[in-house]
Amino acid sequence: MGRKLESTAGEEALEVANVNGFDDPENKIKKKKKKDKGNNLCESENGDDSKSKSKTKRKHKDSSEQSDGKILKEREKEGKKKKKDGVNELKEAGEGEKVEGGVVVTGNKTKDSKYKALNSFAESGLPAEVLDCCKSFSKPSPIQSHAWPFLLDGRDFIGIAATGSGKTVAFGVPALMHILQKKKKKTSTKVVPRCLVLSPTRELAQQIADVLCDAGSPCGLETVCLYGGTSKGPQISSLKSGVDIVIGTPGRMKDLIEMGICNLGDVSFVVLDEADRMLDMGFEPEVRSILSQTSSARQMVMFSATWPLAVHQLAQEFMDPDPVKVVIGSEDLAANHDVMQIVEVLDDRSRDARLVALLEKYHQSQRNRVLVFVLYKKEAARVETMLQRRGWKAVSVHGDKSQHDRTKALALFKEGKCPLMIATDVASRGLDIPDVEVVINYSFPLTTEDYVHRIGRTGRAGKKGVAHTFFTQENKALAGELVNVLREAGQVVPEALTKFGTHVKKKESKLYGSHFKEIKADAPKSTKITFANSDDEE
Repeated sequence: MGRKLESTAGEEALEVANVNGFDDPENKIKKKKKKDKGNNLCESENGDDSKSKSKTKRKHKDSSEQSDGKILKEREKEGKKKKKDGVNELKEAGEGEKVEGGVVVTGNKTKDSKYKALNSFAESGLPAEVLDCCKSFSKPSPIQSHAWPFLLDGRDFIGIAATGSGKTVAFGVPALMHILQKKKKKTSTKVVPRCLVLSPTRELAQQIADVLCDAGSPCGLETVCLYGGTSKGPQISSLKSGVDIVIGTPGRMKDLIEMGICNLGDVSFVVLDEADRMLDMGFEPEVRSILSQTSSARQMVMFSATWPLAVHQLAQEFMDPDPVKVVIGSEDLAANHDVMQIVEVLDDRSRDARLVALLEKYHQSQRNRVLVFVLYKKEAARVETMLQRRGWKAVSVHGDKSQHDRTKALALFKEGKCPLMIATDVASRGLDIPDVEVVINYSFPLTTEDYVHRIGRTGRAGKKGVAHTFFTQENKALAGELVNVLREAGQVVPEALTKFGTHVKKKESKLYGSHFKEIKADAPKSTKITFANSDDEE
């Protein structure tokens, strides 16, 4: 039975896969249906009442003439009218709420003309040296164009946006302006940290530091990155010599604060990046402790891919009572629709052979970037060795490697010198790796949320991508949630996957069911458990 499933799924996957575009007829039909539904999008935003009314009207109107071309045109007109009316009603539903192009802006006085979204970098009126980091981009991304007016005005800000949406520049440029303005007012020449950025992982912290270091250099601003897994010596030296911006992971940051080396008393611009993951990893006590060391007159910025209760509570405690909240897309995490998802149900023992077959298909030139995700550190090392023995040039990133080796491997992959990388979930979120054509999930992750983040490493910046996933008997408990994600994105659902069952026990989220990381208000606080040589930062 297992062999039959494997063969069927493999043939289906090879027929559907197309790296350069989605040519599958079933996908086109689903996309057309989705497009037809687009005109009525705002009905769902309007609430159940308007939705049920419009459904009743349409039911009576179209009962006998569903295929009539005139009726179709009337429906399109009606949909456009309702979309316009829906936006107006939604604006009136809450003070300061704006809806435009899939972007929802909430907060006090957000309708003021000074907060109008930017259409170009020049509209910001910022100095040339501050905008130097944007010269390679034609225009601001949605999160940048909406965030800058609020952040430059000193507002506390919450941004809900997927990774790869330009968040670092969205908070980085306003941070530079904030520091420069503060330095103008000070008579002392002593350089002290005025901006703090907290990140959940070392790799993401380093990536942010690279961007802010390059951005701050033309302005004469110094940056340091503090993270575990490496010597404290150079980091301490940088802090003592004077820095304007501190980027770090919670564990190492807390250590240096307790040593009396890192003084955050003058920090007045604070960013929590990937806030949801930071709390998921159990860093809430460290985050709270670090925030308490910063200036009480701080401007708080929080970026998150999702908006669970724990993040909401943290925002309530440390931000203004009415911060600005900008949602790009949805607060519920959904798979990138630019990624073709291919799920293959197979036997666990068949994965090595299938992985090699897929590499021969997708990575024959050994020049394009392919990212292979596994679940465990030992598994990453084994798969890397197996591929190298079969003649594939590969590197790996996982917790059993030193920070130096992890950084080196990531650099080789990014630069294209070794474009095949095996990684644990340490590389699944936040990292901006350009032009990853294919993601292969050799092992399915522990949650469907992590699956969505993994496949989000491809199909970035409007490009198409392919995610090929192995699903085994051991993963059957997540079958229903995975089916939901595939259907939401208009992807093919293999029959072999549905045989595991499509039931999701407790639907706390339309996509992730009971595995969605939403925390009840009365739930006990999470305990951080650290294992030796773990993937998490030390």
